Amino acid sequence: MSEVKGRRRIRILVAKPGLDGHDRGALVLIRAFRDAGMEVIYTGLFATPEQIAQTAVDEDVDVVALSHLNAAHMTLFPKVVEELKKRGGENIIVVGGGIIPPEDARILEEKYGITGNFGPGTPIKTIIDHIVERVRKERWKQP
Repeated sequence: MSEVKGRRRIRILVAKPGLDGHDRGALVLIRAFRDAGMEVIYTGLFATPEQIAQTAVDEDVDVVALSHLNAAHMTLFPKVVEELKKRGGENIIVVGGGIIPPEDARILEEKYGITGNFGPGTPIKTIIDHIVERVRKERWKQP
């Protein structure tokens, strides 16, 4: 599913920034991404935006998938984008998920380019399809 016309598999970094110790959803997504054929790297709990960005650049990922459930998404998610830019990773796609109110999701997308911002109960297929579509268009430049 994550391979398109001979391209390498999608490489995705799943990250739990800040002091959010709730990782059940992230662990479910990690397995789903792997089962969809993606190469998955997981930062573990309590990663800093700097650690996330450095790992993303070092591992040459296509996507950083951020998960946060305790209301610091408007601080931490933009900080990850800022840190990616500092390290030359501005072309890495960033998607979000967690407890994100619709107005915050709109700001994250419009101002920072962080799309998805999926909440609990979002079908896994919806998340995977979103990631594959963005990678095809933005990283692999396919229609």
